[in-house]
Amino acid sequence: MKAYLGLGTNLGDKEANLHAAVKQINEKIGEVTSLSSFYVTAPWGFSSENSFLNAACSVDTELTPLQLLEETQAIERSLGRLKKSVNHRYADRLIDIDLLLYEDLIWDTPQLQLPHPLMTERRFVMDPLTEIAPDVVHPLLKKKLKELAGHNTK
Repeated sequence: MKAYLGLGTNLGDKEANLHAAVKQINEKIGEVTSLSSFYVTAPWGFSSENSFLNAACSVDTELTPLQLLEETQAIERSLGRLKKSVNHRYADRLIDIDLLLYEDLIWDTPQLQLPHPLMTERRFVMDPLTEIAPDVVHPLLKKKLKELAGHNTK
């Protein structure tokens, strides 16, 4: 199955953090088949003096969506992330890995929503994702990512 992940970091050696995450994704989740450029972005949803470095990758995986979620969270912990955002309270982080898309699956559970419900509102997600997957169709909006990328404002 093809999954798309969003990556972000705004603490420490940001480029090294992203490379370490991609390495672990490749080892523990499946083959990383594409990786976007790294994008410097402002914090979203909270104030911080630290800019972010964001990217997106595609991975071929045999994991189910929930297994993939569990594995990305384990990778975050192994790279030093101690807690996830709760109730949309965001904070500085060493690494963040978000499951954005999993094939054309639509999934809505308390643990996981697919496609990621805020992805089209976030330029720091859509720019790198569109770079590697411009013709992928958003399962709910039925539009190509390159069409949706021009509509986000943040």
